[in-house]
Amino acid sequence: MADFRVVVSDSKTAQAYQVAITGAAANKIIGKNIGDTISGEALGLSGYTIKLTGGTDKDGFPMRPDLPGPARRKILIAGGVGYHPKADGVRKRKSMRGKEISSDIAQINAVVVEYGEKPLIEVFPPKKEGEKKEETLQVKRKR
Repeated sequence: MADFRVVVSDSKTAQAYQVAITGAAANKIIGKNIGDTISGEALGLSGYTIKLTGGTDKDGFPMRPDLPGPARRKILIAGGVGYHPKADGVRKRKSMRGKEISSDIAQINAVVVEYGEKPLIEVFPPKKEGEKKEETLQVKRKR
């Protein structure tokens, strides 16, 4: 069973919202490609249309829109998604994930294309300052 985090960006308000998807809703997204549009129903956003723009797999490798298929490959690149060279003409071989969404993907980036009746700020209410964020355990080593 696939589990995804979908980061939905709203260009009108310059806000991003994170949605966790599991089960049957996640299965609707598997097999889609970067650049495809999907109904917001799968994300719990009725009336919205969402465009998939990228993502990363479970190991942190980025998806590349010009690489076909769902597999991870080592490709020689000179720039673009996942690599920004310091000088002109520099190329590097890097591992990248293809543009097709599979069960190995952990995060999907998306942008709103068509808006529904209810604004996203109402669908995802902001957290109050008094609420605690998830606390992480930090261990300090003594030398």
